[in-house]
Amino acid sequence: MPVIPCTTTPAPTPALVTTVTPPTAQPGPRALAAGSPSPAGETARTTRRQLLVGGAATLGAVALSSSWAPAALADTASRSGRVVAPFTLGVASGEPRHNGVVLWTRLAPDPLAENGLGGMPDRRTEVEWQVSRDENFGRITSSGIIETGPRGAHAVHVEVQGLRPGTPYYYRFRHGTEISPVGRTKTTPAPGARADRFAFAFASCQSYTHGHYTAQAHLAQEDLDLVVFLGDYIYETGEAGSAGRPHLPAREVQTLADYRVRHAQYKTDGGLQAAHAAFPWAVVFDDHELENNWADGTPYGGEPSEGFLQRRADALKAYYEHMPLRRSQLPAGPDMHLYRRLTFGDLVDVHLLDTRQYRDVQVTDSERGDPSRTLLGADQKRWLLDGLSSSRARWNVLAQQVFFSQRDFADGAATLFSDDAWDNYQVERDSVRDALARVRNPVVLTGDVHAGYVCDVKADFDDPGSATVATELVGTSFTSGGDGAEQNPGDAVQLSENPHIRFINRRRGYVRNVVTPTEWTADYRTVDYVSTPGAPLKDRARFVIGDGVPGVRPQA
Repeated sequence: MPVIPCTTTPAPTPALVTTVTPPTAQPGPRALAAGSPSPAGETARTTRRQLLVGGAATLGAVALSSSWAPAALADTASRSGRVVAPFTLGVASGEPRHNGVVLWTRLAPDPLAENGLGGMPDRRTEVEWQVSRDENFGRITSSGIIETGPRGAHAVHVEVQGLRPGTPYYYRFRHGTEISPVGRTKTTPAPGARADRFAFAFASCQSYTHGHYTAQAHLAQEDLDLVVFLGDYIYETGEAGSAGRPHLPAREVQTLADYRVRHAQYKTDGGLQAAHAAFPWAVVFDDHELENNWADGTPYGGEPSEGFLQRRADALKAYYEHMPLRRSQLPAGPDMHLYRRLTFGDLVDVHLLDTRQYRDVQVTDSERGDPSRTLLGADQKRWLLDGLSSSRARWNVLAQQVFFSQRDFADGAATLFSDDAWDNYQVERDSVRDALARVRNPVVLTGDVHAGYVCDVKADFDDPGSATVATELVGTSFTSGGDGAEQNPGDAVQLSENPHIRFINRRRGYVRNVVTPTEWTADYRTVDYVSTPGAPLKDRARFVIGDGVPGVRPQA
């Protein structure tokens, strides 16, 4: 099997990235042999469900040497004396393009080690990777060896190129004699190519302490091309929670080591690992990856400081180390270029926004109409408006974090708006809304609020009779807020004061979407409880958006 040594970046780079093309070199001495015997002299075979959802004990044609039951993932060598494989945090892929994708893993035999280095030695080491069209790796499409080390917490980011458009692939990693679980990924259709179907889910807000990752395990069973995660991947708090899953470390995280441990704790969950291994993800952060409701260089309700900027730099570095992101997202100190665009043939353009790094601080309702206030910052806003105006896709998607449509919480003539949503940046919101009105089939995707909403985006939110120019789909949380409910008592006021809000539900789950040239179907899929494991998945509601017809049609 051919192996290509991967190019690596110089030492100052905090996480190593490599870009490769299909291999042409001769086999190297450390290559994983396709179809080779396991250490026990047996050839292992698994089903796709075992590979991608079970997280399992076998990998392609080579048997793993350790158990991968989710409950045992944090039972590390330092605590139990057992030998634990280094791939305790699973595998992931992301940022799909028509000719490539990012592959991710992190070596962490002791994932919760207090120094944040996952139990790895303080030296650089090699990791081998393979990509194949065949889940048993009978024929290798692309492969290579990459170095990683302590500066990047032994995380691995491989930018694979030279793949075929619109094609599923399988991938795996090896370190020494240990082999990772298998992941499945998929490239996008070629730019401008006809695409008849795009299936994806979006989700957000997965507090580890608030519940079990049942919805993530259900998500792994779907048939999708992509998962879009809209923020609050971790929570920075030190709370113990109510689901028997206390945070580690048991305090609010502040340092690079703290953030690394917190990310690792979340990634030890088997349901989350299965969802990552099943599909490529596109991720953006919101606030809790750093601190609640932060704005640019300012903590919520506080003042800018060098200490906060250092905390921001540490949080974003740890975030990058644990996500399948490209080198173009590699942080430089406290700054990380996260807004970007994914294209799926001629069908869908996904504009991923960053509503944290460039925003003005939150103000009172009396100041929200100031036309100088920005949520996006000048450069990102220009990038967005240019991208919308030049898009030739049938559907244009804003994948972003905070509530876009107007939402008045007060009954009667009084008004009350959230200071952490687009309502606090009213003039800029309205200008983006006006730009959406000029493009084909705009849909806004939102997280943050731990509830499912559906909104008609109005040409004038204060005039219910004005034209509907776009649709906003707001996803509930995976777990944050605990079990939730069908609705809260205050939701009746929201529905009466905001007639453009068509639906509210507060159970936990995600939104599955199937997009075709003629319509967009959104299924709100939820579980009734997350406080204990095992809740069945339910279809709570279905909405359809027709091509050229803004607004939703509820379906039975």
